[in-house]
Amino acid sequence: MSETMGPMATEVDQQELAQQLLSQAKEQGLELVGPGGLLNKLTKNVLETALEAEMDEHLGYGKHEVAGRGSGNSRNGTRTKTVLTEIGPVEIDVPRDTGSTFDPQTVKKRQRRLTGVDEIVLSLSAKGLTTGEIAAHFADVFGAKVSKDTISRITEKIVGEMSEWQNRPLDRVLPAMFIDAIHVKVRDGQVTNRPIYVAIGVTTNGERDILGLWAGDGGEGAKFWLAVLTEIKNRGVEDVCIIVCDGLKGLPEAINTVWPLAVVQTCIVHLVRNTFRYASRKSWTEMARDLRPVYTAPSETAAKERLGEFAGKWGKQYPAIIRLWDNAWSEFVPFLDYDVEIRRVICSTNAIESLNARYRRAVRARGHFPTIPAALKCLYLATRALDPTGRSRARWIARWKPALNAFAISFEGKRTLPAPTLLCEPGLVETGS
Repeated sequence: MSETMGPMATEVDQQELAQQLLSQAKEQGLELVGPGGLLNKLTKNVLETALEAEMDEHLGYGKHEVAGRGSGNSRNGTRTKTVLTEIGPVEIDVPRDTGSTFDPQTVKKRQRRLTGVDEIVLSLSAKGLTTGEIAAHFADVFGAKVSKDTISRITEKIVGEMSEWQNRPLDRVLPAMFIDAIHVKVRDGQVTNRPIYVAIGVTTNGERDILGLWAGDGGEGAKFWLAVLTEIKNRGVEDVCIIVCDGLKGLPEAINTVWPLAVVQTCIVHLVRNTFRYASRKSWTEMARDLRPVYTAPSETAAKERLGEFAGKWGKQYPAIIRLWDNAWSEFVPFLDYDVEIRRVICSTNAIESLNARYRRAVRARGHFPTIPAALKCLYLATRALDPTGRSRARWIARWKPALNAFAISFEGKRTLPAPTLLCEPGLVETGS
């Protein structure tokens, strides 16, 4: 019984303490937040108490204790210091010793902000705010002055972490990979559009793995994709079952140069979207209805027959559309050979489009970047800020679980796929964070 009552009693004690503090604050006319507010005073008391405890441990005796007489080192008053916290600037008194050997860890020497402030800066930067806008945010919300140089130094700390992430080893086999590129504006003499290449892998456990970010020159090209995919292979990916991409010319050849057995699947959404570019808007609804039997056909033969019917109806009016489908046919039909569960997850690049939407929000907020490294840093911070609660990961695994079972059957004998743990652990999706 005592084991169950302990946490409850602690929770009640905390509530009573909070009520007492609020009552005292009201009696004294204190605000809850802001300079001199209740939270400010509590933070000051907690930090100073922790520093005093560190000093006790450093000296080996408590304040005013007789044991300290003649010890060779003793307290030597305090020095006032202002530190920036998540609730704003807090002024604290840091204890000193006569030997000047005290090295506090709660608030270190020359430390002017707590670590939570760095996370706030990184979070705001991930949303695309400039250093000036972040500085203005701290001034408006916390009444604290944080220089642009300080903000830049905080974000620069992430560069080493980004480099380590970009070069980390990857899984040996990936059931699926989605690749695409977004464009950012970079001010290099003049403002130009630069492609940023993005690749997402799906592991044998059904987890999403953003494999990296690569900056290219000029427009998106298959030659640069070849270099990106080769780097991914060099980081440990020996084989990929299916790679979903847009209809970039030369991209299928680049993919099969790196992984000869990989199945290249054109994004159906991209193909349909490109179809509408050649048609009058008034034809879109009817054309979409006529195209659906093509990409939902049970086999390639049936799809070819449906495309023939589509060509008979629309070919004379829009011959470019028929040429578009004929040219993309070899990369369109692979997914028709697979189970409906595999079709559902590889028929489009929506998996990477949703990620790119997050990237574009951060990019639009900035407008343009001074350099490519600045753009990559912003996009990495946006990547780092994805799915803070873990709910998206759980949904992703749940969505991919049926498909991975189908992968295991469809590619049996063609690939050596590691056994996915989630196939034999049904509770993983419900309990995973």
